[in-house]
Amino acid sequence: MKHKIILDTDPGIDDAVMISTALTDPQLDVALITTVAGNVTVDKTTKNALKLVDFFNKDVPVAAGATDPLIKKFEDAARIHGESGMAGYDFPEPTSKPLTLHAVQALHETLKNSADPITLITTGAYTNIALLLREYPEIKPKIKQIIAMGGSLGRGNMTSAAEFNVFTDPHAAQIMYSSQIPLVMVGLDVTLAGRISDETTAKLKQFGRAGQMLHDIIGHDFDHDEKGTAIHDLQTLFYLEHPEAFETKDYWVDIVTEGPAVGETVADIRGAYHNGKTNAKVCVGIDTAAFNQWLLDKVSQNMQN
Repeated sequence: MKHKIILDTDPGIDDAVMISTALTDPQLDVALITTVAGNVTVDKTTKNALKLVDFFNKDVPVAAGATDPLIKKFEDAARIHGESGMAGYDFPEPTSKPLTLHAVQALHETLKNSADPITLITTGAYTNIALLLREYPEIKPKIKQIIAMGGSLGRGNMTSAAEFNVFTDPHAAQIMYSSQIPLVMVGLDVTLAGRISDETTAKLKQFGRAGQMLHDIIGHDFDHDEKGTAIHDLQTLFYLEHPEAFETKDYWVDIVTEGPAVGETVADIRGAYHNGKTNAKVCVGIDTAAFNQWLLDKVSQNMQN
């Protein structure tokens, strides 16, 4: 049985690897891609999503979303992903066009018209999701679950306290975590531990045009150390298909929205403040070898063209 999903994203190199995998995976039915300002500005993230849809010759609608966070000033991550957001490969200009609908309206229409609830995969700032929940709260039953890349139980990667996606729009994160929708937090605790190894990256280029493209863009991601490259967003799909490869803990997670720790995700690890209630399943461990093999399998089986 296929997983029906919506991708809310800000490509971004790791987002691009995630989108490429989702578009070509026969186990996934991508109903919509929505874009948000995050790694780069929303005009660039939208263009990047369209480039990937064209690259794989897929008929998947793309809708441009929020240009700025709800309240906080926008700060991008072009230093990591390059000025275009997808450095490393010379994509042609897209011929596909985004929908005329704003991403929030496209999300609402897609969810409302779906016979079954849809899983939201969100890998950028959560601004579009927050606007959807604020403007159309009645749509919540049509959301099966939210699998969100972001957050950390330990130190951050944007500040010492905050992970980038949550830091970018902490007020949106607060709305999403307060929604009572089943939510999985795929944060730095697993995405920095479960890296794509240099050996895996080198193997990708043997798998045709798509493998070469993924090899090239991963090679331009600066989130790299001796253990490999942190392709954070791809782990959301790995969790969707293989939750057994993760160790998880159920916590109540609060979001810091002001002060020097703005964007920090604070889990009530002691269970001291929320009467035993939880609002997120937090990933705290990952089978890194299985993650690497899963990516190689996906590229070799689904992307060669």
